Amino acid sequence: MKRINLLGIKVHVYLIVITILLSSFYTYACKPQIKPEHQPVSHDSLLSAMIRRQLTDVQRQLYFPKSVVRFYTANGYRTVWLRPQSGTGPTWQAMLMLDCTLQFGLPHADYHPHELMYNKLHEILEKPGFISIPQQARFEIMLTDAMINLMNNLHFGKLNPYVSTNQQDTQPAGGFDAPALLTNALKQKDFLAVIGSAQPCSKDYVSLQQYMQLRVGQQAGDCYDVPDSEIRKMAINLNRLRWADMDQNSYVQINIPTYTLTLHEPDSTYYFKVIVGKPQNPTPQLNSEILYFTTSPEWKIPNQIFRKEILPKLIRMTNYENLQYSIYNKNGAYIPIGPIGLKRVMNAPQNYHATQSPGCDNALGNIVFRFPNIYNVFLHDTPQKQLFIKTQRTFSHGCIRVERAEYLAGTLLKYDKQDGKIMAVKHAIAHQRTINFKLAKPVPIRLTYITCSVGEYGLVTYKDIYDLDNRLEMALYQSESQLVAR
Repeated sequence: MKRINLLGIKVHVYLIVITILLSSFYTYACKPQIKPEHQPVSHDSLLSAMIRRQLTDVQRQLYFPKSVVRFYTANGYRTVWLRPQSGTGPTWQAMLMLDCTLQFGLPHADYHPHELMYNKLHEILEKPGFISIPQQARFEIMLTDAMINLMNNLHFGKLNPYVSTNQQDTQPAGGFDAPALLTNALKQKDFLAVIGSAQPCSKDYVSLQQYMQLRVGQQAGDCYDVPDSEIRKMAINLNRLRWADMDQNSYVQINIPTYTLTLHEPDSTYYFKVIVGKPQNPTPQLNSEILYFTTSPEWKIPNQIFRKEILPKLIRMTNYENLQYSIYNKNGAYIPIGPIGLKRVMNAPQNYHATQSPGCDNALGNIVFRFPNIYNVFLHDTPQKQLFIKTQRTFSHGCIRVERAEYLAGTLLKYDKQDGKIMAVKHAIAHQRTINFKLAKPVPIRLTYITCSVGEYGLVTYKDIYDLDNRLEMALYQSESQLVAR
């Protein structure tokens, strides 16, 4: 029987194994490396992908969806809030500012308070993996929307009648771009200061906001009695001051409740008394520009005033000589004023219109200041100077009558570098000549409805002559509580 050489078999097997291993090694080492199809994905990449996905799903829940999308598109959908940071990092500063919105006269409920909870932020930043990626992405997006909403509210105010929320969201409005400001703020050490710079810089706004901050942020916490009515009074007026956009160096402000016109210039401030509309014919709030003024103007009488006031007055008259009024039909044909003509006009007054020629009794006085607006109101002189001694001056049909109109015209020319025309204005008035004086640089004009301001001894309130405070309060706060003037 043959003996089997076990040693030789073992050696042979080992050689075969080594050959296979070496062959596999060289085959792997010498071929181009193919990466596996599934590599581990980082947390930031997963979060960015989820932010991008959720942006299409949550837009209806955002105040400024287009702005939020622009913000994340510009930074590659990366997280800006959920990064490791100290307690003074931008995320914590943002949360702090949202906690303090009442100091700016803005309700906390407008900034996703049920989404942006401190305990959730602690868990996201301090317990990796504890909060799911979809929840993190939602927190991220909601915080961005809250901050953009806050910046737009600080700059434009809520319910802005001149710049709609859609305009603010679609594109930078009036040179203000909330997403761009937020991007810049995140790069700065003093995040809060950059966000706060969205606010108006006018003196009236700054003093009222600082007083609001004092009353709400400090005194309310020190056991002072700060009535809720006072807080809301300040809040709605801060909002109106944001609407007014009075950050220019030169502008005219007509504040309706105080019956005042203020001409602000870089080196001086000028004050004038005004007469405003009756409660049934209120003077509107608006923003515009004074383009020119006219001396010895003709008055094109509004149809309602013609029908209700001028026409009955003419019918009662017996002497029609030296009348300043002229009546025309729809075709522009002159209608002689007399019993026969007036009877025809009375039967269909909507088919006629009237004018009042220049003169000492002209309702517009010696000068009218023109600024474009949808309400067809204007600023003008008046022959009824005695009305300026009244405390409450609600006598007009909506237009504004100003005391010392000629002085106002001269001052506008002075700051428009047209001093040489001041004597021409005086000459035109003296000779009842109708001349337009165009301003080289239009002057912004703001018709505001500010019912409180900060005085030497605290808050000063003014009569709400058109009863607008309650309506605005309910619109801003969706509340039925009443404001009480103190």
